[in-house]
Amino acid sequence: MPGLESTSGVGVTVENIGRLPSDIFAEMCQQVLAHLQGQTSAVDLPKISDTLQRNGIELEWKALQNIVRLLSNNFRTAARSSLTADQLVARLVEGGGQWAKAALQVLHQLWSEHGALVHTYQEAHAMASIGQLVDLQWKLGMAVSSDTCRSLNSPYVSLLLKVADTAGEVTYKSFEMSIPQFQNFHQQFKEMAAALETV
Repeated sequence: MPGLESTSGVGVTVENIGRLPSDIFAEMCQQVLAHLQGQTSAVDLPKISDTLQRNGIELEWKALQNIVRLLSNNFRTAARSSLTADQLVARLVEGGGQWAKAALQVLHQLWSEHGALVHTYQEAHAMASIGQLVDLQWKLGMAVSSDTCRSLNSPYVSLLLKVADTAGEVTYKSFEMSIPQFQNFHQQFKEMAAALETV
């Protein structure tokens, strides 16, 4: 079953999960489930990392990312396949890796509570799978050199977009526009806002 795969990388991730106390692992799972239900725009990895450090648990950033990705992939796959909590745990055990009994109990309990909600949200989200704009920052500056401005000392607008993709990964997009380009951009946003008000 895709998403519930067994590779050496997954085996290491499963071992790392087994080293976590049940309450901290449950908190991680709840954050992933909240994201998959649309309650948060992304999983807050820095917050999870802080929790681990406060509890004296050493885990590299990449290992933490791998745990969150594994949980997210398995929960998404379980939602797509409409798996019950028993079926999810059985598939994880069949898929390999030495899952700790305590971790499987946490997964079973949380999937029993949240599985149906994740399934419903993921179905709706699949119909409109686009990224989500999390933040937009801008600043006005003067061009010293540019490919798009014809003369130096021309004003420009610099934009930085923070976007969460459908997998919950946050990326940054930056670009610059001349004042006429920005005015056109602004007008399009006004038109979109007006159209959304009529919905």
